Amino acid sequence: MTPSAPSPAAASVVVVGSFNVDHVWRCETLPVPGATLSGDYASGPGGKGFNQATAAARSGAATAFVCALGDDVGGQLARALATADGIDLRDQRSDAPTGTAGIFVDAQGRNSIVVGPGANAALTPGFVEAQAAGAASVAVVLAQLESPLEAVAAALRLARAHGRCAMLNPAPANVALPRELLALADVLTPNETEMAALAARHLGQRIDGGDLASLDSPRLHALCRDLLPGGTVVVTLGAAGCFVSHADGALRGDETAWYRLPAEAATVVDTTGAGDAFNGALAAALALRPEAPFATHLRAAHRYAALSTERAGAAAAMPTAAEVAARFPV
Repeated sequence: MTPSAPSPAAASVVVVGSFNVDHVWRCETLPVPGATLSGDYASGPGGKGFNQATAAARSGAATAFVCALGDDVGGQLARALATADGIDLRDQRSDAPTGTAGIFVDAQGRNSIVVGPGANAALTPGFVEAQAAGAASVAVVLAQLESPLEAVAAALRLARAHGRCAMLNPAPANVALPRELLALADVLTPNETEMAALAARHLGQRIDGGDLASLDSPRLHALCRDLLPGGTVVVTLGAAGCFVSHADGALRGDETAWYRLPAEAATVVDTTGAGDAFNGALAAALALRPEAPFATHLRAAHRYAALSTERAGAAAAMPTAAEVAARFPV
């Protein structure tokens, strides 16, 4: 698929994050020490940052992607894919190899993953700050945690300094996110596992991520308010949809401070990258229709993520806006 894409001349969404080349082996069982197995192999683009940038661009937003790449085949792949989708790629060159991930998946869908950050670990605050030249056209800056935290903080501070929406997807959950970095977000989008990790680290609350979907809504709202007092928290809950918590007096066009939205029905093939699809589409919706209620943006993101699960892959599975409209007619 070669989707149509907007011109990168004036980005309305800037994604700061990672690019990886994913190497995936599917086999009956996961490898154990000393074992040699046979399996099916596939390779493709990944990395949370690139997945989200692809989703934003294919959702119709003019998108820039700020990252670090090696001068190698992986870097060439990233540049070619960005060009194909009309993404304004702003890459810091590194002597390190482009990021990679080795993924083993067994017949039950369980996986073992080893990530080699490579060039992703070389992204610097200075390079991120140098991208401020085009900030006048930017509506949303979106970052995750697969890049150095100093670079992530620089991106969110830039958004704040220019009065833009600073959006943070606190993934992966195993990254120790400092409270001062968390506080830079206007919109925070953890999944169940990430929300549980944040509650444990910053609030001293031990909650099983699997229990969040059934947690009493007022209690979940209170946790969100303690975690990000001045901003909006969207807890994505998989098949249970999402929970939304706004700060008092900052409802983003919604009628209530907290509510739940159901997920869209989908014939699921592969959930890889579904969270990234949601985040990229949400950033695009916020940029494209700033006057709309926040719930409207969330419904668009739910539909986008649902369609992405009906395809295999991560960045390659991201649909276009036209495909989403056809799959979920109003």
